[in-house]
Amino acid sequence: MANIQSKKPSNRLFVIGTLAVSVIVLAVSLVFLRNSQASPDLSGLPNYTEIRGEYDADGLKYEKQPHLGNASAKVKVIEFADFKCPACKKWKETYFEQFKQDYIDTGKAELFFINFAFIDRDSILAASAGEAIAAQSNDKFWEFMSKLYDHQGDETKIWATPEFLQDFVKKNIAGIDYDRFNTDLKNHTYMLTVKEDFKTAGNYGVNGTPQFMVNGKLLKGGSYGELTAAIEAGLAAGGNQ
Repeated sequence: MANIQSKKPSNRLFVIGTLAVSVIVLAVSLVFLRNSQASPDLSGLPNYTEIRGEYDADGLKYEKQPHLGNASAKVKVIEFADFKCPACKKWKETYFEQFKQDYIDTGKAELFFINFAFIDRDSILAASAGEAIAAQSNDKFWEFMSKLYDHQGDETKIWATPEFLQDFVKKNIAGIDYDRFNTDLKNHTYMLTVKEDFKTAGNYGVNGTPQFMVNGKLLKGGSYGELTAAIEAGLAAGGNQ
């Protein structure tokens, strides 16, 4: 009797222990499966430490940037932006056309675009795609910029993948050499250029997007009122400082 009674609790504990282990294994498996399904494919999306080569982060190098407006304009405006940035998209949708009408089309200011791709790895890839377009056509870059913001994905997700960008450009940007673009994107031709932009912006104190610089002076925020006030001050002072 004593032996039988001692074995029953032992068997019960064994069964309970086995069930507990099974539950834990199942829970871990479900978590792993969920994470593996949610994990983005980062192939082809290098971070800055993986982009190697010599670059020069000193000076603004206006001549290397996509630009819009009259080269003789008294005021030079730089926008630092990330194609994944929702605030950059909102600025484009809310203020870009008004800015263009008031300052670009009137010849008062020339606008330059510098990448500050900081949100995620696909920010860097999207920026390199923009550089590839700009290398073929400055005008097509601004079309790319506007339409890519229109197709912007979730900031918290990896969406600007090689496949997305190839398909996007093929469907939305006419008048370029698509094969050349595709090759540049695959070969990371302009990744170092993007890194140079990022390091240059950091040297000047850029810490978010969109952020603006007027005649070499970095503005604290990205508000339209602050930008236009700085431009008007630059015009009143006679242009470039």
